[in-house]
Amino acid sequence: MTRALRVVDSGRPAEVYEALREALGGGGGAVVPRDGGTGPGVGAGVDVASGVDVASGVDVASGVDVASGVDVASGAWPGQDERVAQNVALVIETSGSTGVPKRVALSADALLASAAASAGAMGGQGQWMLALPAHYVAGAQVLVRSIAAETEPVYYGDGHFDPTRFAEAAGRLEHDLRFVSVVPVQLARLVAASESGDRAVGDALRRFDGILVGGQALTPELRERALAAGARILSTYGSSETAGGCVYDGRPIGTTNVRAVDGLLEIAGPVLAEGYLGDQERTAAMFHEADGQRWYRTGDLGRVDSEGTVSVLGRADNVIISGGEKVLLDAVEGAVRALDGFGGAVVVAVDDEEWGQVPVVVVERNSSASSTTLAAVRAHVAERAGRAAAPAAIVQVDALPHLSSGKPDRVAARQVAADETA
Repeated sequence: MTRALRVVDSGRPAEVYEALREALGGGGGAVVPRDGGTGPGVGAGVDVASGVDVASGVDVASGVDVASGVDVASGAWPGQDERVAQNVALVIETSGSTGVPKRVALSADALLASAAASAGAMGGQGQWMLALPAHYVAGAQVLVRSIAAETEPVYYGDGHFDPTRFAEAAGRLEHDLRFVSVVPVQLARLVAASESGDRAVGDALRRFDGILVGGQALTPELRERALAAGARILSTYGSSETAGGCVYDGRPIGTTNVRAVDGLLEIAGPVLAEGYLGDQERTAAMFHEADGQRWYRTGDLGRVDSEGTVSVLGRADNVIISGGEKVLLDAVEGAVRALDGFGGAVVVAVDDEEWGQVPVVVVERNSSASSTTLAAVRAHVAERAGRAAAPAAIVQVDALPHLSSGKPDRVAARQVAADETA
């Protein structure tokens, strides 16, 4: 049996919530939450070489979003008329860190298994606040957890993230147990507001029984500041292919299994996706059977100790050799982001005649970053990640390039860094 795909504007999260409720019950189409705000940004500028609008990622000539393949004018997208297996309830479109489009198919069983595991790890089911876009797997899972708990989520809404507005939304939560999922940059803004004396934001942080933090690595410095502010946080690790976070504070949740094979992390358990729609080759490459279980190859470097604690070191495709030494760019980026003004910085590799490749920091222009010397950044990183990891340059830009998924566009950032340091 099969079911149709149902595209829903993620800018209308209440509609995504209802569509997911129907899909999980087996009666509705498989939900495809899609960013309804896709479109050319006013004054954003067009990349001359590619013809792509920098802010929106839309090809100006064809009107197609290059990451998702969506025709902006008509809303049509590749394969929208296709049908999927009856057990598929949600399809997450993601460009990934390298801009290669994927459509991850998640079954109702996987989504509900993830929600149950999360509730077990967080002390029970409760009411959630949606502070992330519903087309992110973390945002969609907030809605799934709400459905499983039979509670109405509180919606932050769209627009720029503002701590005061977050605090107002948090005040609308009524359940005894209150939860939210955020990314590190949101947590950093909330903590900074609390530290500056904003009592309403501080009270909102402490109002939650659990704050999931994922999407990117949480630096030890930000974690310590959040805990000092009274926030009850859990650092999560996972992806669309694992129905969102499946490792909390280094420990697999539910019946999830994690192992390291040749230094690369693999995950097994009921939360795994069915695969990628229309891409059997990629599905076969990323999912495989071994030891009586189905495993997902994450592509992340990591280790699992004798007690089962998982440590994620970074992406396997984000490692360079600089002067004969292996450098993990994710580790460099984590160290850089601990510096004031560098919270959203991206570290990329640039070719170098002497060293082969060197790390370069790309950061949005701000007063703190502008006043920090390269020597200070190099010393800070060298102390934490080794001398070979010290960045060779800092490139300041008006706005960092992003993919339609909201993640940094590392390919574009690398090109910017190469051009500026040539």
